Amino acid sequence: MWGDIAIAFLLAFITAFVITPYTIRFAHKVGAVDIPNDRRVNKKPMPRLGGLSVISGFLVSAIYLIVTMHIENKIDFVAEGLNKKLLGFLLGILVLGITCFLDDVKGIKPLVKLAGQTLAAIIVVSSGVLIDNFTIPFKENNVMLNEVFSYILTIGWIVGITNAINLIDGLDGLSSGITLISCISLLIIFSLNESPLIAIVLITALAGAIVGFIPYNFNPAKTFIGDVGSNFMGFVIAVISILGVAKTYTAIVIVAPIIVLALPIFDTLWAIVRRIVKTKSIKGVFKADKGHLHHRLMARGYTQKQAVLILYGITATFGMTAIILLDSGVWKAISFALLVIAIVAIGYKDILHLRDGDKDNTEQDAIVNKNREEK
Repeated sequence: MWGDIAIAFLLAFITAFVITPYTIRFAHKVGAVDIPNDRRVNKKPMPRLGGLSVISGFLVSAIYLIVTMHIENKIDFVAEGLNKKLLGFLLGILVLGITCFLDDVKGIKPLVKLAGQTLAAIIVVSSGVLIDNFTIPFKENNVMLNEVFSYILTIGWIVGITNAINLIDGLDGLSSGITLISCISLLIIFSLNESPLIAIVLITALAGAIVGFIPYNFNPAKTFIGDVGSNFMGFVIAVISILGVAKTYTAIVIVAPIIVLALPIFDTLWAIVRRIVKTKSIKGVFKADKGHLHHRLMARGYTQKQAVLILYGITATFGMTAIILLDSGVWKAISFALLVIAIVAIGYKDILHLRDGDKDNTEQDAIVNKNREEK
């Protein structure tokens, strides 16, 4: 298993790292360039098709391992129904990728993009990837969900997480870093839960692809991941999280992915409520604003790097809480979370000074540069 995990990571990493410069040139060629405006934080035009390298890394790694594991008889794809599920997964990625590529290049209406996301989710669900039952703690029998409710729940989960990662994509390296931390957390959870090997391999491939891309995306970014990338990451992590809990649908195992992805989920839900209240209309949900968590942090004076690192830390804390919950129980997970909150509260004032110090350094750098120019 560990050999396959190593291959999944390295192959995805190498592919994404090598492909990213090509996506930068391709973005300029097709006009997929992010132009600065009053809502965006980038100060110069930025190519936004970096997500194509993440998709390439993931697919090259995943397809190679699926083929080799089939040849080696490590996974019985027919008995486990994986043939149909993986085909549906691939078709879903294709539909979503085309939709979001068009959005990055030409721009499409939000409802059209939502339709593409929903269609991709329906394809995956129709292939058999479903949240259809779970086990209540201390009871032996599984609770089977109504078929219609199961379809609605699964489609809602996939579309919801897809949009959650997409909406949090507002700063250099933010969505890719948060997804990477979530992948690592889920990989540990899947290993502890003895989840299906296919889920472990796929989540590792996604992590590897992101690691290969993030050097080009972290501040100061050379390229953006774009809608094609952020939607892909959300879609894939949502589907893999379902595959990862396929063996044991205990309440804790189902809750774990929700905790891991708590930050983007909260940010998305709050955005929906905020926009509806502000516009007094359901249509307001599709109107972009500057009320996301990263916008609020920057409005308080934090730099891009500081805001991103703060949100990384929050995501890592949620991920560790989910791991502890699964491995050691509720009391230890809660006590860990409270201890982290207490430690952060103690150092909160010093953390606030970071932004002031960074501002002073920026001003000093500006003065030094000005003096150099005068000389």
